[in-house]
Amino acid sequence: GQLVESGGGLVQPGGSLRLSCAASGFTFRTYAMNWYRQAPGKGRELVAGISSTGISTNYADSVKGRFTISRDNARNTVYLQMNSLKPEDTAVYYCNARFSFVDYWGQGTQVTVSS
Repeated sequence: GQLVESGGGLVQPGGSLRLSCAASGFTFRTYAMNWYRQAPGKGRELVAGISSTGISTNYADSVKGRFTISRDNARNTVYLQMNSLKPEDTAVYYCNARFSFVDYWGQGTQVTVSS
């Protein structure tokens, strides 16, 4: 399986970005999808997750009310809408697909929040 993230970049505090993750090579609709991030000098943390059907979502406390995860199973794509961005959101954001003991990871996309 392959995951390719896009949509990262430099944004000012308070701004918005939308990350996309295009999946291929596996049955996307059966996998839960997650977004993780890793800031410099820190471990990788779970930002948001969505069930295979899209019915259930979960978020880290630090992003609740600001970030929204969604998926389009017809397009094999998962999204992360990020609003009201803060400097502490600066990190490399990774897309993850998970089913049972199988994990796929993308290469990551850099998000930098700075004035």
